Amino acid sequence: MKDSLLLGLGRYMIPIPRMIWERIMKAEGRKSREGLSFMSEDHHRVRDYTVLELPRTGAPLAPEAIAEALDLTVPRVVAILEELEAHLTFVFRGDHRVVTWAYPVTVDETPHHASFSTGEEAYSP
Repeated sequence: MKDSLLLGLGRYMIPIPRMIWERIMKAEGRKSREGLSFMSEDHHRVRDYTVLELPRTGAPLAPEAIAEALDLTVPRVVAILEELEAHLTFVFRGDHRVVTWAYPVTVDETPHHASFSTGEEAYSP
């Protein structure tokens, strides 16, 4: 079947017609966009910074360090981190309220290890 997506179920491959999988992908795209609609430009800046810095530093990131690097206030960064974490989006803070992971990287030891072309290394959640 041309333009089908093959879905593996056990040892069987079931063709899913293009018309069906395209509808599913469009619906999922809408849900993804709606799920991120709460994010401001500052939310994206904080998230992007943590993803880049965790592998570089190899250590958890304190809100104060994030605020200083991005020229934001500490209360603003704390509020953004709380919102990102509450939406189960991108970040997790440990017991000391520091960022320990920002998807797709973490400083917590996991079985998943990533190496970057820049030479940096990190674990993946």
